[in-house]
Amino acid sequence: MPALVEIDSVNKHFGDLHVLKDVTTNVEAGEVVVVIGPSGSGKSTLCRAINRLETIDGGAIRIDGTALPAEGRALAQLRADVGMVFQAFNLFAHKTVLENVALGPRKVRRLSKADAEAKAMALLDRVGVANQAHKMPAQLSGGQQQRVAIARALAMEPKLILLDEPTSALDPEMINEVLDVMVQLAKDGMTMIVVTHEMGFARRAADRVLFMADGEIVEEATPEKFFTDPQTQRAKDFLSKILTH
Repeated sequence: MPALVEIDSVNKHFGDLHVLKDVTTNVEAGEVVVVIGPSGSGKSTLCRAINRLETIDGGAIRIDGTALPAEGRALAQLRADVGMVFQAFNLFAHKTVLENVALGPRKVRRLSKADAEAKAMALLDRVGVANQAHKMPAQLSGGQQQRVAIARALAMEPKLILLDEPTSALDPEMINEVLDVMVQLAKDGMTMIVVTHEMGFARRAADRVLFMADGEIVEEATPEKFFTDPQTQRAKDFLSKILTH
């Protein structure tokens, strides 16, 4: 059986800047992989390449054994199967919370309005914001909006969820309410690739940590191994800076 996500010798340039350099790794179904590293290391670019928000210059990415489609209906299908949660919540400002979550199942999965809204309510309840269902996104806190964004990704019943710095735009007191939802998703067996600066989440929920620097995967290991016994000087330097403050 192929891995759910296969990343094979992926390269990406922005002009003269080589942001992904022969990146190769796999993610198995049910695995939680946390990608960490200094700013500018290529973490978010890799995350965005997995559902083709960024095109790649070389190599291959396969989801469930199928290469990423270039465009058209096949790409829309891929995007339906790969949920994405961004740093900026990207909710539709003119739709209620409930409408935001029910939209994908109605438009893409062709559920009836009643079925889509019932599913959306169940997911809003799961992430702890069912009581906000009829409000507009602007009436919610950042933490609540991000939990709605997670519910919206889940509504499509994706094979995989990508979370790109999901807590970095939040006030400190809101971060834990989002991380708690993510930890529960991990326990429920959701396949996740998470780009984050939250080392506590990496330790609690990750099956594997990828440490990136300068466009390369420098180290990959279990959280226990990575945080207690990093193998490279680059990882040791990174951890010494972030874990001493």
